[in-house]
Amino acid sequence: MKIGITCYPGVGGSGIIATELGIQMAKRGHQVHFITSKMPFRLTIDHPNIYVHQTDVNSYSVFQYPPYDITISSKIAEVIKYYDLDVIHMHYAVPHAVCGILAKQMSGSDVKIMTTLHGTDITVLGHDMTLTSAIKFGIESSDITTSVSNSLKDDTYRLISPDKEITTVHNFIDENKFNMSDKEDTAAELKERYGIDEHTKVIMHTSNFRAIKRIEDIIRAFNIAASEIDAVLVLVGDGPEMNRMRQLVTDLGLTDRVIFAGQQSDVVRFYKMSDCFMLLSEQESFGLALLEAMNCGAVPIGSTAGGISEVIQHGETGYIAEIGNYEQAASYIMTLLGDDKKYKTMQQSMLSEIESRFKSESIIDQYEDLYFSLKEE
Repeated sequence: MKIGITCYPGVGGSGIIATELGIQMAKRGHQVHFITSKMPFRLTIDHPNIYVHQTDVNSYSVFQYPPYDITISSKIAEVIKYYDLDVIHMHYAVPHAVCGILAKQMSGSDVKIMTTLHGTDITVLGHDMTLTSAIKFGIESSDITTSVSNSLKDDTYRLISPDKEITTVHNFIDENKFNMSDKEDTAAELKERYGIDEHTKVIMHTSNFRAIKRIEDIIRAFNIAASEIDAVLVLVGDGPEMNRMRQLVTDLGLTDRVIFAGQQSDVVRFYKMSDCFMLLSEQESFGLALLEAMNCGAVPIGSTAGGISEVIQHGETGYIAEIGNYEQAASYIMTLLGDDKKYKTMQQSMLSEIESRFKSESIIDQYEDLYFSLKEE
């Protein structure tokens, strides 16, 4: 089967999932065409079934803004025609599903369109009334629409009200990369690098440091728990909230117990060093970093936002605190890290749960079955 994939090529979860899916489809013998504005950052392998079609978005004096939508639509249409694609998989309803629909019309092809909703296209853009019609059009005009969580699917029906069946297909990870292999050695090496005692517990968070991630809640929860638990907090990433978070850490007197590690190209090593991973977001359609950290052995504490509760089974594979309730999150830190025997039991339950519910092979099977169903129409 010949499959086209369009996504944002950066470090966000949608681009990661789209890229990993394309790689796995290529390994299964399908011809995969990435049609993007630049090389997807997770596309690090050279495979004969993978093609990359990059389009440059130029600025023109006649346009106030660079015409990304038109440019990417033209490139998708070009690839559809030249390679006779069977399916194009658009990641995000706006702009990519709408671009895919336009590309199909431009190409004069009967190519099938699958759209995957990842979150921002619904939970953020869905509140903008000027975009609601475009989002609805992209969803309803796709042959199949999927969502990465049941929570996001429910939000889509509530905010957009599309007359379209939406199928939930959860995110997945590459177990060959995110796993428990060499966890103890990796943890020891990184702890030595950052001057962390070998017996000190490590709590971790990674994100783009936007306000919606509520990193302040993580720091305040850690501040409470740190009075009872020998632990450090490692924050990986960068973004608009960075300076304010640094100041908060200083104000709370935590500078010797909070490490700002900045952007890291190999976040897996930090997952493997961690005992606990925290994600207390205000909105989160799924939380891919959560799943990555969990499969590396870090037991999670998440918020009640979005799809997080579909990843964490509260009290069994981790803990879930109410959004904004950092005192509750702090109590879970102390419960989790204060009892080694209970921690090991929960960690094992977590790993078993991931194996049964989020195994990459079964998730990719679901996508492949959907592709084949489109080709058979």
